[in-house]
Order: sequence, then structure tokens, then C-alpha cells
Amino acid sequence: MTFVSLSRTKKTLLAGLVIGLILLAIYPMAATGYGIRFMLQLFMWVALAQSWNLISGLTGYVSFGHVAFFGTGAYAAAILIATHGWHWAPASSMGGIAAVVLALIIGYPCLRLKGPYFAIAMLGLNEVMRVLVSYFEGLTGGGLGLSLPTLYASVQIYYAAGLAAIAASVAAHLIITSRFGLRLMTIREDEVAAEAMGVNTARYKLYAFLISAFIPGVVGGLHARDQGYIEPISVFPLLTTITMIVMALFGGKGTVWGPVLGAVGLFCFQELVWARFLYLHQILFGAIIVFVVLLMPRGILGLVQQRYHLSRSL
Repeated sequence: MTFVSLSRTKKTLLAGLVIGLILLAIYPMAATGYGIRFMLQLFMWVALAQSWNLISGLTGYVSFGHVAFFGTGAYAAAILIATHGWHWAPASSMGGIAAVVLALIIGYPCLRLKGPYFAIAMLGLNEVMRVLVSYFEGLTGGGLGLSLPTLYASVQIYYAAGLAAIAASVAAHLIITSRFGLRLMTIREDEVAAEAMGVNTARYKLYAFLISAFIPGVVGGLHARDQGYIEPISVFPLLTTITMIVMALFGGKGTVWGPVLGAVGLFCFQELVWARFLYLHQILFGAIIVFVVLLMPRGILGLVQQRYHLSRSL
């Protein structure tokens, strides 16, 4: 493919992106309540898939407990809103900060582990956080959950979730196309070689870990405000992490647009199948996981890049 055709492709993609953002901005003016909530949830899944991609797609450290940051952000925001009367927007931001603090505490020991040990440690973190919020009943409501004051703000949360998805994607683009991202991908390919070349692998892994924790923390806060009620089992489910992973893998991990494509495709598929096949949708979702792992290891975007020789930074 020539330089001119590549330039035209990028301009076309940019124009399409601008048009898409404009349409999404005016969408609530004509959409039904269901349509707004559908897109709100889709935005959240895009942000969550991107957050998992930033640590696992770029460094190769597969996290099976990323939902721990989502749940931590949800409870931090819910407590601030319900107990201290905070507005949901700054409370959601504090949810992101709470998730970063958690990531900072467990990042140093966990990121020294490799392969399945890191994955198991993150899975254990999720269970620990679920037990902790269940134990501290006076603060979190324990197993009974935590109710938030009634508020009809779906449109406002729609825009906030959209900004979160855009911010996560922009962050992915900036990181992947930077020297920081190059160092992360070097760690993914061969961490020992990266250290031999002078890369401070511990520092860069921690930076990526903190960034990837902030995003689900904010999304968790928005989710808590949107739902109006949370409980440990609803914000710390393993299925949420698995869905993030599958979305990133399906679209193409380690890329900018892969998690977006994966989130859009699988969320729409889930919504369509769930509405028609209530008891079969999880089986079909599991079949997609097997299909992706065996036949599409680089995801949809990987196939497109290979077919049309596009840049891997997309």
C-alpha cells in the first residue's frame, strides 16, 4: 500500500471519527430511554476493555482481577454520595483515585510475579475486596448493599461515560504511539531483554498498572450512580473481568481500536442474544471465547491489519 493511500485511509478514518462523535453527542436528543441506557453501558464496556488492554495487552501481564478496581471505585463513589452528599461527578473521580491507591498498594508485590502467578494474585485480590466490603457493614452496608438517593440523570451519565470511553481510547493511543508504550511492549515480548537494555521494567509496569486502574475506578463510580444500588456480588463479579478480556482479545489486544471494536461487537451480540435466548447466551459467549483463542489470536483488527498492511498502532 502506497504512502498516498495510507494518508487517504487515515483522513477517511479521522473524518468518520469526527462524524461519529457528533452523532453520539446529539444522540440523546432523539433516543428512547432504552437507547440511552444501551449506549451508556456500551461506553462503559469500551472504557473497561481499554483499561485491561493498557496493562495486559501491552505488558503481557494478564489480569483476572481487574474488576477489583471497578468495585473499589463503585463503593468509594457510592459512600461519598450516600453518606457525605457529594455530587456524582467528583465522587466518580474519587472512585478512580481510590482504585489507583489500591493499585499502588498491591502493585509493587503483585507485579513482581509473572505468568499465571500474577493472574492468580489478581483473582485473589478481587475476592479479598469482595469479602472486605461485606465485612465492614457500618461503612458499606455489608451484604445488604448500599442504596443511593434517587436521581434521574441518565443523559448526564451518558455523556460522562462517553467521555470516559474517549479518554481511555485517547490514553491508549498516546501510550501505544509513545516511547513509554514501546517500552511496555518490549516488556511483553521479552522482559529479561528489556532489563538488559536498561529499561526499568518495575517502574513502567507500575505506571501502566496505575493508569489501567484509574479508568475502571471512574467507570465503577458512574455505574454506582446509574444503578442507584450496589452490593458486593454485583460490583465484584468475575464475569466482568472475563468480559473485558474477551472484548479486548476479540477486537485485538495491544492496539488502540481493538478493544473498541471488541466491546461494540460483543456487547451488541450479548444484547441481541440475551433478548432472544435467555438461557443460551452464556453458552454462545463461551463459544466465542474458544473461537477467538483458537482461530483469531490477534483479533479482528489483527486480521484487518494483516490483510491491508495497516499500522499496528491503530
